[in-house]
Amino acid sequence: MAGTRRASYQSHLNLAKQVVGVVFERGLKTGDHLPEKLFSDACQVSRTPMRSAFKILESQGILEWQQERGYFLAVDSPDDIDAALSDLEGVEGSLPDRILADRADRRLGEIQSVSALSRRYDASRSTVLFALTVLAREGLVTQLPGRAWAFQPMIDSARAVTESFEMRLVMEPLALTSPGFALDGKKATQIRAQMEDFLRLDDSAATGARFRRTDIDFHVLIAESSSNRFARSALLAHHRLRLASRKDGTIPAYRMRKSMEEHLEILDSVDRRQYDLAADLMVVHLRRSAVRRPEAANRGISPLLRG
Repeated sequence: MAGTRRASYQSHLNLAKQVVGVVFERGLKTGDHLPEKLFSDACQVSRTPMRSAFKILESQGILEWQQERGYFLAVDSPDDIDAALSDLEGVEGSLPDRILADRADRRLGEIQSVSALSRRYDASRSTVLFALTVLAREGLVTQLPGRAWAFQPMIDSARAVTESFEMRLVMEPLALTSPGFALDGKKATQIRAQMEDFLRLDDSAATGARFRRTDIDFHVLIAESSSNRFARSALLAHHRLRLASRKDGTIPAYRMRKSMEEHLEILDSVDRRQYDLAADLMVVHLRRSAVRRPEAANRGISPLLRG
């Protein structure tokens, strides 16, 4: 039952993010009305889940409810919306997310026991076991012989960043060239719109938080579209690690725009069914991204990434 509720909430949370994407795409401003039917049609869902998504956004101060009038946009600043969305990621307050966040911040060691986690989070053993099972399904923890659990390595050092790019240089082109690769058309259209909207922003509005969210959404889309189950599973788990390990460092606007342009080039190649070209463009994109990142720009960078 708890798993069903969690899945339902996650579905509404994803829909709330789609709503924000439509808001960005249409350039809505504070005080603009968000008609329920218009957004239901735009997101291709019924009104019932749309109401749940609106309520989530209302709880974060992004939307405002007015009696007998409906929902209105409460903020239009990209920075304010990005901040609210960052909070939205933690709205559920689930134990798996709390455990992963603490591990990302190095508040938890690599090896943990159920009893130790139960004491730390003041939770029952069954609750902790459920949380670890959720993380294990995503490839983020592994049960060891006995009662211990081991976390997968986090992307929390210059060397880890380099190894992350090395792994992705192998797996993401493989995902693109796997026989039967097929994009989810609805998701691809939404993410394309987000990237094109990002490219139209002024430098002051092109925030790092918005870039990172769209960047990971794009790479998750590529992973989900692969017909190679092993590549798909490994990449989805790795992108979850990237999300948990994300840093709040400043990224120059021109670099973020260049990355978005490269994403769009890859999508264009996929639309033309030029999967080998898309894979080659992905290699170039990842090599350039590795050099762009301060964490990877050091003498220890792998020759593979120097291109």
